[in-house]
Amino acid sequence: MAPFSVARRLVAEALGAALLLAVVVGSGIMGERLAGGNVAIALLGNTLATGAALVVLIWVFGPISGAHFNPAVTLVAALRRDMPWRLALAYPVVQIVGGVLGVWAAHAMFGEAILQVSTKLRGGGAQAFSEAVATFGLVGAILGTVRFRPEATAMAVGLYITSAYWFTASTSFANPAVTIARSLSDTFAGVAPSSAPAFILAQIVGALLAAGVFGWLLKVDKS
Repeated sequence: MAPFSVARRLVAEALGAALLLAVVVGSGIMGERLAGGNVAIALLGNTLATGAALVVLIWVFGPISGAHFNPAVTLVAALRRDMPWRLALAYPVVQIVGGVLGVWAAHAMFGEAILQVSTKLRGGGAQAFSEAVATFGLVGAILGTVRFRPEATAMAVGLYITSAYWFTASTSFANPAVTIARSLSDTFAGVAPSSAPAFILAQIVGALLAAGVFGWLLKVDKS
């Protein structure tokens, strides 16, 4: 990562998270409005927009901040000593703030009430397990591509999230900041605040498991 100042890194994380959530929530609203009640079509639109945006956002902000946009990814980076803990503690704050601002921007663009609380329950063990699996795979994709093909990380993350929208029961939030921000949108992409704690716990567990498994898997044996 280039030697950008702490202030620039924090702004990059906040701005990236804001744009990501604007895409997630905005494309969900657009998809639902255009799909005529067909949830599969609405989800497809939401999926493609999110995956594409992730690729671009990581390309743009990666050289500045690492383009985490995700407290779980930041936690793994800190545990691996890829970034100092002082910075790692600041990243989640700006990621969450940026995410909430992005949700509000999406509401404003579509003429929705700015301040909302989601009523969309996503409860149950299957949903939480899905978030653990989704986050495990996301962190694995990041660690694997950073190790072997760092230039492909943005594409790998975008493609993985695109697929995980469809193979997980929870539609792959895989991000505590995204979960918190989406709890403040009573739209297609929302999640009820009562469902958020289980999601966040599962995401952290999935990230820690991935850090352990891939940390071992990718370690070069000394001859």
